Amino acid sequence: MSTGDPAAALDAVTVRYGRVTALERVSFAVPRGSTFALLGRNGAGKSSAMRCLLGQRRPEAGRATLFGRDVWRERTSLMERIGVVPEEPDFPPEMNASALVAFCGSLYRTWDTRQVMTRLDRFGVPLRVPNAQMSKGQKAQLALALALGHGPELLLLDDPTLGLDVIARRDFFTEVIGELADRGMTIVMTTHDLAAVERIADHIVILNGGKVVLDDDIETVKAAFRRLPDGTASLEEVFAAVVEQGATGVPREPEAAS
Repeated sequence: MSTGDPAAALDAVTVRYGRVTALERVSFAVPRGSTFALLGRNGAGKSSAMRCLLGQRRPEAGRATLFGRDVWRERTSLMERIGVVPEEPDFPPEMNASALVAFCGSLYRTWDTRQVMTRLDRFGVPLRVPNAQMSKGQKAQLALALALGHGPELLLLDDPTLGLDVIARRDFFTEVIGELADRGMTIVMTTHDLAAVERIADHIVILNGGKVVLDDDIETVKAAFRRLPDGTASLEEVFAAVVEQGATGVPREPEAAS
């Protein structure tokens, strides 16, 4: 594996569920050390892309890779190098945070219990309350603490703040930003929280109807749409223009006549 391999990539991936095509020859690459946002409306193909990256779904065509290696073929070894925060953590309802920390610690050679406990204390997550009795925000914060416990190189966030209040979303992404600053970690995220994306992402891909309709640096995209007086567009405006109005790619300034 060369140092130039992206942290994650899809190469001409197609995924079908019966007669429904969820992804059609989708390609993108996530540079190491970047914060990469995968956006799209419900049904656009984001979850299918995440399943391929996690080795949970084998594409009908194309391939998914992590660190230049085929996820489907080498999933077990690759999962040691990533952390995952799903939209709905599926912790056993009777287990509490303390038990989950101990269980996860038995699975990873690089597990840092002290770091995880410090994070849970900062979040205010109760250690002895069964998972079934925790709030959605507490479950998301617990999932993030566990995902970071073994010091992953890549963090996958699959819309983990959906349904959380403003304060809980802010606290969650503040912690993610802290990890970026401390480790230079690579992050791939799907989320409906466009404000969070605008704050921390440096690259976005927008899916629409199972196809990539935009793939570019976020600041380049915002500047190219030119909606606001300062010469940039908000990410919400970009998303609306690309998805709702059917635009493809980033509009460019016409070259001046010579």
